[in-house]
Amino acid sequence: MSDLQKALEQAAGEGDLLDSSVKNIFALLKSGDNPIYRSSIEELVAAQAWAELNDRFFKTLAFGTGGLRGRSIGRVITEAEQGKNRGPCPENPCVGTNAMNFYNISKATQALVNYLKSYLAKSPASERPSLCIAHDTRYFSREFAELAARVASQLGCNVFLFEAARSTPELSFAVRHTGSTAGVVITASHNPPHDNGYKVYFSDGAQVVEPHASSIIGFFNDLTGESYEPLPAADQGKITPLAADFDEIYKVRLRTLVLQPEIVTGGKDLRIVFTPIHGTGAVISVPVLRDLGFEVATVEEQMRPDGGFPTVKSPNPENAEALSHARQLADSVGADLVVATDPDCDRMGVAVRNRAGNLVLLTGNQIGSLLAYYRIYAYRAKGILTDSNESRCVIIKTLVTTDLQKAIAEEQGLRCVETLTGFKYIGEKLAKYEQQLPEAIRQRYRSLSEEETRHARLDHSSFFVFGGEESYGYSGADFVRDKDANAATIMFAEVAAYAKSSNKTVDELLDEIYLKYGYYLEKGDSLVFEGAAGSEKIRQLAESYKASPPTEIDGTPVSEVIDFSEGGIRDAEGDILPKEKMTMFLLTDGRRIAVRPSGTEPKIKFYLFGRIPVENSAALPAAKTDLSGSLSRLWEWLRTDAVKRVGK
Repeated sequence: MSDLQKALEQAAGEGDLLDSSVKNIFALLKSGDNPIYRSSIEELVAAQAWAELNDRFFKTLAFGTGGLRGRSIGRVITEAEQGKNRGPCPENPCVGTNAMNFYNISKATQALVNYLKSYLAKSPASERPSLCIAHDTRYFSREFAELAARVASQLGCNVFLFEAARSTPELSFAVRHTGSTAGVVITASHNPPHDNGYKVYFSDGAQVVEPHASSIIGFFNDLTGESYEPLPAADQGKITPLAADFDEIYKVRLRTLVLQPEIVTGGKDLRIVFTPIHGTGAVISVPVLRDLGFEVATVEEQMRPDGGFPTVKSPNPENAEALSHARQLADSVGADLVVATDPDCDRMGVAVRNRAGNLVLLTGNQIGSLLAYYRIYAYRAKGILTDSNESRCVIIKTLVTTDLQKAIAEEQGLRCVETLTGFKYIGEKLAKYEQQLPEAIRQRYRSLSEEETRHARLDHSSFFVFGGEESYGYSGADFVRDKDANAATIMFAEVAAYAKSSNKTVDELLDEIYLKYGYYLEKGDSLVFEGAAGSEKIRQLAESYKASPPTEIDGTPVSEVIDFSEGGIRDAEGDILPKEKMTMFLLTDGRRIAVRPSGTEPKIKFYLFGRIPVENSAALPAAKTDLSGSLSRLWEWLRTDAVKRVGK
């Protein structure tokens, strides 16, 4: 028995190490021959860093329905990992079975290629699988992308690899445009700098859903390690780079999102400040905005790609702090609008100049409602959306997104379809509408212009007007099958130009919507539980709402409890929603709450909703104050109750 084995078994016997951690440590050492693995483990054992070892090895990183996400840099960085790099990013990623590293990237790519081969084998045509790969600006993103491309090609898969960091929505577009069998983007969205991820897309350009997701997971779980045998050179796939010329193809399609060009042209005096927060957003959004005629100033210190995101606490456009540099610049240049995108540019946040001349942040629900409202109005103004075809037009939102969008859609005669959390379900709906087209149109659908696809959907299927989720993700067309901050930036700039052309501020336009439909307010919050112990607390808390749901919340009776984990719930089109660990509580006063564990972060999320009817503009300020207080009290009740359920 080696000294390392003795130390590990002794730590497990004394309760310092979990049995699963010991098992996974030995599995990693057995299946991988990288000397950094053993060196890092030995160093952590010598330092008796048991908590760090448990966090790294208490489980194998789960290949979930969307892929992988985890730490690529440990809380404790070993000397073997640090290597020659002395900055914030070590030379080598975090060693562990529960980490984003070369070990798990190799396994994930092997599993994906193995599934693609089995999937294509069922087709009469013998087809070589193809994979499109992109990455953001995070630490190790380029290295992970290159490894994935190498593994896939050596296993017989053709690969389209972006030459430099590009956005997640451009990856979705590229999968469809290149006719790839699947796609991968290396990103952890707006997570902290120490995280990274591996998101998988299928041939429709949307994140994988069933049955593909479970099948890929099965192949991943069957692999015992990272090693593989490359095919003979003649049987290997080809790696084709995607460069700036491909960006132009994507930009051309993005420009079709402008519905009233005359408003955009007349809105040249609209001044915009843009920041990609050290991510990929400026590659596409800035040149397209300028091509459209907008005056755009950029936050220069945040234009530099940097996985450490050094100028912000978090690269999340939901947070006010992430927009502070942009707001300062906007005040200095007198800008009307601030736009920020997250590192992989699938989420967008904005600040607008209000009637008092101050910059105010909008929530994801408010941004989405403004976009939905304006795009319905603009489509009607152009004569594309009419009384005779409105029933074939659809707004898609998630169940945890504001009900205001549903009210707008239904009042305008459109269908509102609600999905589970995650844009992959919106993408799944778009795939369904495409499949409903006649085969002759479907065969050439991706080569059609935006106008031609719109006519096809209005005549034969459902026309997608807008889709969104409360977490700052939006889509205005189906040529991208994921949330697209490049598209959202263009669409919201048009909304701001429309408001200015009407001598209104954006917040005044939003108030007009409230006066018509009632004042809607949402509050999102979460409880964070990190590490192995935290993961168990999240599970226990989520289960407690199912096992013993409250009958009264904040002094108000619960009228209905909806448990989405049981399945069998249908959406507005009669399709059954997949099972999800989410519980929803409806209160007798009209408020509602949804609770669900995050699929990508160590937290459990709470979504709070309320509405107050408003008779006139004079009553609106009081309605805003009353509903804000009501939801704040509701959150305090929920937070206190959660602590009682699982302890501190």
